[in-house]
Amino acid sequence: MKAQQSHDHHYVPQWYQRRFLLPGQTEYYCLDLQPGSYTRGSTIHRFKEVHKWGTKKCFFEENLYQLRLGSWASDEIERLFFGRVDDRGRVAVALVADYDGAVSKEFGDAARDVITYMGAQRFRTPRGLDLIKKRAGSGHNATLQLMMDMFQMYTTIWTECVWEIVRARQSPTKFIVTDAPVTFYNRVMFKSDWEHPEDADYKEIATRVLFPLGPDSCFILTHLQLVRNPWSVPTEFRRNPRSFDHTMKYLLEIQYGRELEEDEVLRINYILKKRATRYIAAADKAWLYPERRVSTTDWAKLDEDWFLFPNLWKVSFTTGIMAGFNDGSAWAADEYGHHPWQREYKDERFRQKEHDTFDQAKQEWAKKRIRKPRAHVPEFRHDSVDDRMMDEYLQQEGLMPARKKEEGT
Repeated sequence: MKAQQSHDHHYVPQWYQRRFLLPGQTEYYCLDLQPGSYTRGSTIHRFKEVHKWGTKKCFFEENLYQLRLGSWASDEIERLFFGRVDDRGRVAVALVADYDGAVSKEFGDAARDVITYMGAQRFRTPRGLDLIKKRAGSGHNATLQLMMDMFQMYTTIWTECVWEIVRARQSPTKFIVTDAPVTFYNRVMFKSDWEHPEDADYKEIATRVLFPLGPDSCFILTHLQLVRNPWSVPTEFRRNPRSFDHTMKYLLEIQYGRELEEDEVLRINYILKKRATRYIAAADKAWLYPERRVSTTDWAKLDEDWFLFPNLWKVSFTTGIMAGFNDGSAWAADEYGHHPWQREYKDERFRQKEHDTFDQAKQEWAKKRIRKPRAHVPEFRHDSVDDRMMDEYLQQEGLMPARKKEEGT
């Protein structure tokens, strides 16, 4: 018997939406940012902007992924392509959200799969599809095919970013869901970047990726070049920007455990809301309006205190990765993905410049983040040593009192 076709295609899958419901909840508040209006007589009435809906009624469009040819139609993309992507993404998002520094084979698989899922999530939304359609000048079927061909194009650059998983467990406000869950933030955005479906370019040095993993966790990806030199031109492309190239990730450098303050959660939610296309949702109605309580709505100043940066003192000044395989072959690349046969491989002049700016950046970060919660890496990566070095620097600058020596020491 032929399976019945699906028609309600969720561009934010229900399993992801359910992660943002609080215990006991089956519905959350959904805000329509463009509710529209109608006229009755001489009176203009606005449609209701806030609805209390379950996940089935949120973030979907009818036949969004349906392939069409005359009278023939197929939902294979929804069932098969996104079925596989979501099966792996569901497991990966859960494991990454709960990361506590323990690396296992399962977590290694999750680290790879979460990036793949994020790429698919970025393109599967109405904005993502509209962007493909605009750039390629393609029709509906061709746009869907391009989406399936392109969804992993972010993987290489995102893998080479510095990763941090921040928490909101101590904040009364939690992270929200939007119709563009994988959100780009660049403090320098031009008018053309704001117009649908355009956005900041993911290759630009100052473009961060924000991806909420649940009400208490958010994944932040920052270009290494920005970490080493926060004063870089924000809209310049990072070194060796490319897609579909092999790369590796040292998982023990992933930062975790930093508890955000309430205003920091509000600032992330404000960014998420501003870059949403039409809909956002939250378990609490008040969370839909971060602009009412956030400390600033100035786009360029939202990260003026560098709260979106990882802990710079725990980012190693690595020079790349080399790997050997059982068949005798080898692979090598520097931190920006250049290979030994490429002229830019281990550019010593550029690296010395970065070494200098990185030292300055660590000092500036310490001053901006004094007495703020800190991220961690596994202890055998010298987590506590890095904290002590930063404290000693702040003490030397007279910005933090020296610790009293314990008796007998």
